[in-house]
Amino acid sequence: MARTESEMLALGTSAPDFVLKDVVTGHEVSTQALDTPKGMLVMFICRHCPFVKHLEKGLAQLGRDYNGSGVGIVAISSNDAANYPDDAPESLAEQAHTVGFNFPYLYDETQEVARAYGAACTPDFFLFDEGLKLVYRGQFDDSRPGSGIPVTGRDLRAAMDALIAGQPISPEQHPSLGCNIKWK
Repeated sequence: MARTESEMLALGTSAPDFVLKDVVTGHEVSTQALDTPKGMLVMFICRHCPFVKHLEKGLAQLGRDYNGSGVGIVAISSNDAANYPDDAPESLAEQAHTVGFNFPYLYDETQEVARAYGAACTPDFFLFDEGLKLVYRGQFDDSRPGSGIPVTGRDLRAAMDALIAGQPISPEQHPSLGCNIKWK
């Protein structure tokens, strides 16, 4: 498996706008349509990546735990579905149902949104404040496939908790690690 680190977009960067179709509902979801009074979490994930498979249940739990917190959560898959059919919208919808995602799961067919965010790997996480300025980009936690370290979401949860509480978020952030985005 290819190991690619996130590119660690500069803190303070504005969230790029997007309008993408939800693979589960078929409805378009935009940056403005998310409930974001406290902030917004954008996660670049997919179905086939072993790194995402390793923590997908943790992502589903994160969605349940932060539902109603004021932080809008959205997942986006930008992989080339022609060469990676497990990452086609229908397959992503199956993943969302099977794992229990309660947040929109969007498909970025043109890959323009991934490029705008500087997404490099799956998973790649971008947490924005209420003004949609980047406050966290980094790993979910220290767990990796085969590491024996439990999936907790410690790093991302700490950032989200601080954001919700109006506390400063530590600038000590570690890159996410995963498979590279499968570019066309």
